[in-house]
Amino acid sequence: MKIFKVIFVTIFFVQSIVFAQSKLIESKIYKWEDLAVIKRPQGEARQILEGTTPQFKLLKVHATTLLPKSRMRKEAYIQENEELIIVKEGELKVTIDGETKILKAGGLALIMSGAMRESENITDANTTYYVFQFNSTEPVDIGRGKKAGGSLLLNWDEVAFKAHDKGGRKDFFNRPTSMSKRFEMHTTTLKEGLMSHPVHTHKAGEIIFLINSQGEEKNSQAQETINDVWLDAKVGDIIFLNSNVPHGIRNSGKGTITYFAFQFE
Repeated sequence: MKIFKVIFVTIFFVQSIVFAQSKLIESKIYKWEDLAVIKRPQGEARQILEGTTPQFKLLKVHATTLLPKSRMRKEAYIQENEELIIVKEGELKVTIDGETKILKAGGLALIMSGAMRESENITDANTTYYVFQFNSTEPVDIGRGKKAGGSLLLNWDEVAFKAHDKGGRKDFFNRPTSMSKRFEMHTTTLKEGLMSHPVHTHKAGEIIFLINSQGEEKNSQAQETINDVWLDAKVGDIIFLNSNVPHGIRNSGKGTITYFAFQFE
């Protein structure tokens, strides 16, 4: 009887782990103000979401705050999952395979699986950045990522702004990577009261979040409709949209808003 109980508990424990690792991420708005703050010697961490999508057996998003003159790891290391870093506030020094750049707010690092990388805050103020980690359901293809251009370091002011009747956009990249057949990323600037697109669906998963851009109100606000429900979003919130979920975004605040949007498949 005791052996049976042990076997049952073990099976239950293993099943619980498998379920936790394979849980489909919910399409919703993950509020910055609701995130638990984890204190660390070098700063703070905020876990945002973790789970699976039809494209990824692991998609994990968190935010890190580094104290002045600090770094996450003492030495450079090889990247396992593919990773995207976007600086929220401050400046971050990032080195990928020997190439170094100081990323400012709105700057990004796209780090291919297998790349040697390191990052640190070399300033006298805190630096906060988002980290998006991807592990594909299909085998990693390092060659595909290299052929498409490899890892990428890009600052906000290095990307041209293209104006249009609703506001404008910046196109950061649209290409294959080591973990994706297609990874597309842009920002949209949207005028007051407007929707960027009618409510729509698409096969690719998508992540959206507002940022503070030059000349905009600091209390920028938007509303996202997810499965016919309108929800409020502010700067710092992460909007996650799984494949084929009906959605749309509108500017519900004063002045223009700017937000990152990226799709993956």
